[in-house]
Amino acid sequence: MTKKYFESMHEKIMDSVRLQQHLKIWRLFDQKIIFTNGCFDILHQGHIALLCAAKDVNGKLVIGLNSDHSIKGLKGENRPVNDENSRAILLASLQVVDAVIIFEEETPLRLIQEITPDYLVKGGDYTIDQIVGSKEVLSHGGSVEIIPLVEGFSTTNIIKKMAS
Repeated sequence: MTKKYFESMHEKIMDSVRLQQHLKIWRLFDQKIIFTNGCFDILHQGHIALLCAAKDVNGKLVIGLNSDHSIKGLKGENRPVNDENSRAILLASLQVVDAVIIFEEETPLRLIQEITPDYLVKGGDYTIDQIVGSKEVLSHGGSVEIIPLVEGFSTTNIIKKMAS
């Protein structure tokens, strides 16, 4: 039984070719494509709230996950706390998540251009002009959704609390 569920999680973790195949099928059945991205280093209630709100748009939720290398460039040598494979498995285990793809770049712009999502979703700590890919999504008739943050939850604060 455990093997079946573990394998189904791994099926959600995709490379670019597999993701494109799934996107074609989903679009064939008129499914909307929802995209969000991030490090998701220590999964917490704020992340879950964001992903559930994104899924409320009612479509297929694709997560662009920063690679270990890209996180080190963004957050410093002590990050990530959890490696990309662990983070991908945790995200893929969530019922609301339909696909996870790891990207190496500092930003998900190339990935957003490849996916051309109907919805680009980010947390409320961004404004639309700060969201990478917002111009591209809006230019093809998509929508950019900003989800309010759940106060008191952040990976940085969790790390600080653990260190004290």
